[in-house]
Amino acid sequence: MTLGPLMIDLEGLTLTTEEQQLLKHPLIGGVILFSRNYESPQQLIELTRQISEIRQPPLLISVDHEGGRVQRFRDQFSAIPAMAQLGKHYEHSPRQAIQWTEQIAWLLAIELRAAGVDFSFTPVLDINTLDAAGNSLSKVIGDRAFHSDPQVIVPLAQALIKGLKKAGMGSVGKHFPGHGSVEADSHHEIPIDKRTFKQIQTDLYPFKRLIQSGLTAIMPAHVIYEQIDQQPAGFSQYWMQTVLRQHLRFQGVIFSDDLCMAGACVIADISTRVRHALQAGCDMVLICNDRPTVLQAIDQCADLNLSPVSQARLIRLRGKGDIEWHELTKNYRWRQAQKVCQQLQDIEY
Repeated sequence: MTLGPLMIDLEGLTLTTEEQQLLKHPLIGGVILFSRNYESPQQLIELTRQISEIRQPPLLISVDHEGGRVQRFRDQFSAIPAMAQLGKHYEHSPRQAIQWTEQIAWLLAIELRAAGVDFSFTPVLDINTLDAAGNSLSKVIGDRAFHSDPQVIVPLAQALIKGLKKAGMGSVGKHFPGHGSVEADSHHEIPIDKRTFKQIQTDLYPFKRLIQSGLTAIMPAHVIYEQIDQQPAGFSQYWMQTVLRQHLRFQGVIFSDDLCMAGACVIADISTRVRHALQAGCDMVLICNDRPTVLQAIDQCADLNLSPVSQARLIRLRGKGDIEWHELTKNYRWRQAQKVCQQLQDIEY
């Protein structure tokens, strides 16, 4: 059985009987975990084991685990700082900030890998655009971004990708081509960016450089860039094919953002959203926090399948290397990375 084009969520700490059957459906290709799916490392390890044994090849297992306010697993996991803290440190000590970013990324990834998670949707490559008062224009991005200067974002994100890779994990840059210049939150509204393509070049710069540095996957923004296309980026063949695939020569995975978010609801029904996202160029689409919508998509999209090219791209996101959770505390590198997190938290600028 091959991987399907849908990534879905789970209800709780263990697989229900319904979910065991649902995950066997050929349209399913991956699972995204949330805080409600986590109680302890041991429970998470058992859950990911159950998911992995459902079928062959195993479903991809993912999570939004960036650090700061977006970290799904907390109790007994290391507290990963917000990426903006690394950006601030870069202003004072660039070389150390790059080194620390790589160590923190390795820590983030090695703990997830020890718990059976294949990858996290990180790094955030958005620019933390500031308003006239010096505050983040986009509250949903804010300190999730490394910095307001793309020249700072690039070396830190390169270090993060390097750290993830050393722990056996791929990287997912988001939110292409840039979510930092719109105030609206695409979880709840349909953001519209009124800038010209020339003005958006600044936001594209980190993606261009990180693609050259081996970025494994990209997630587009549910933002309408109305000077360029009337569709949100994840439904736009211009953004996905012309810009991302052709101009930037990106050959990795393209994930949609959650198709249940308000920013995706410019297209009324879920089956049309799924089809448009895949036709635009996404390899896999996310449907989260709405089980009836998942079932509707499965019912109405039975004819869909992934191309061999998409299959090959997705397989590269499978986590590599094996380490047992109980071995982490004995690992010198893990202990050093924990100290780095604490040092960064203690710094006052």
